[in-house]
Amino acid sequence: MGKDTGFLELDRRERDYLDPKERLGNYREFVVQPSDEVLSSQASRCMDCGIPYCHNGCPVNNMIPDWNHLVYENDWKNALDVLHSTNNFPEFTGRICPAPCEASCTLNIVDQPVTIKSIEAAIIDRGWNEGWVTPQIPEKKTGKSVAVVGSGPAGMACAQQLARAGHSVTLFEKSDRVGGLLRYGIPDFKMEKNLISRRCLQMEAEGVEIRTSKEVGVDISFKSLEENFDAVVLSGGAEDARGLAIPGAEMPGVRMAMEFLTQQNKRNAGDEEERAAPRGTLKATGKHVVVIGGGDTGSDCVGTSNRQGAASVTQLEIMPKPPEKEDKAMTWPDWPLKLRTSSSHEEGVARDWAVLAKRVVGDGETVTGLECVRVEWAEGAMQEIAGSEFTIQADLIFLAMGFVGPKKAGLLEQAGVELTDRGNVAADTENYATSAENVFACGDMRRGQSLVVWAIREGRQCARAVDQALMGVTELPR
Repeated sequence: MGKDTGFLELDRRERDYLDPKERLGNYREFVVQPSDEVLSSQASRCMDCGIPYCHNGCPVNNMIPDWNHLVYENDWKNALDVLHSTNNFPEFTGRICPAPCEASCTLNIVDQPVTIKSIEAAIIDRGWNEGWVTPQIPEKKTGKSVAVVGSGPAGMACAQQLARAGHSVTLFEKSDRVGGLLRYGIPDFKMEKNLISRRCLQMEAEGVEIRTSKEVGVDISFKSLEENFDAVVLSGGAEDARGLAIPGAEMPGVRMAMEFLTQQNKRNAGDEEERAAPRGTLKATGKHVVVIGGGDTGSDCVGTSNRQGAASVTQLEIMPKPPEKEDKAMTWPDWPLKLRTSSSHEEGVARDWAVLAKRVVGDGETVTGLECVRVEWAEGAMQEIAGSEFTIQADLIFLAMGFVGPKKAGLLEQAGVELTDRGNVAADTENYATSAENVFACGDMRRGQSLVVWAIREGRQCARAVDQALMGVTELPR
């Protein structure tokens, strides 16, 4: 372990943020990383537990105590090697992962978990700055070819691992840029997109052919992939967004969150307005915004609306307000249900819980409000509270209520793979094989809407399964 008494001598010290007045004027990242000295001292707090519960919380199996110790010893290069041994893209997870590892940290029992996420981000950022992150080109090619369909974190991780195993990999992406929801769903102020672009350059140097603006099932038939590749990996997202079936929801002022977030990310990338907003400009400037959905996507809509200069922002959640603090004896080391306040919330929003939207108010073209009612929950059932109806002023309503699974038209219809009862592609987590021969699936398309860490884990594990199926043996890690 780093320092025997580090966790006794030092308190947790989090990263700092720029002041909201400064950060709301742009879409740049605003996290201020601590100095190397502070990070080293924070890493020394790691107890190197006999049972490292942080491993239980980390889907990508990061060897957290190991690289904590190396950072404490100021051995950053070896720390990077250890970090990369389980995680292809720690600069992504170090920014947007909710850090279930920290929730599982033994020191979280006393609300003082090790700053794992900050240390992870610092290791990879230093690795890029020092030039330690270089292409890993295979010594020889296998003669096998694989098509990976979908370039989110699952597809990127799968493609990179397969290329490093010596296969010829082609990564297909329907959008004009690689990254999936990392590129067009996550706001730039949480993760700037040059991080994805430089990984693409690394992957291309390793042999991955990237084909953007090519939607399999529309621009390219699935059959052509089956005929021209030895294996196909389905690594698309769970993009079928949950809608709102209430009167008035068909009005132009009621929009899906992803359309709003994608438009702004395209503007930030330098796209002209016609390309960024083919269905018409969607902006919150001067408007009263209501966001329905209390999760991360809703929070991203809040932060983006405030940066666009919304007159007001209200976020509604149908579930009851969580407790301020979890009962550690009941939940640790599992992910706890508790109130979470994001940096976007701190920038300005009115939040309300146990609220059900009933009707969008307007004239058929222009939204003016949202009629709601309060609800109560008992034994998992929801019931409206009589006499609790109220109306919120609204010019623009964003739906951020999650996703019900992958879209079926095009790709999945042509692939003909079996689906689960929830509408996801059916495949286990050992072989990642679908019901179709030589067709595999991973990431959100297989497991449903989830976290970037789960996507990277599944992409890596799927690559191993594909390598095993093609070669009869594999040296890729799980």
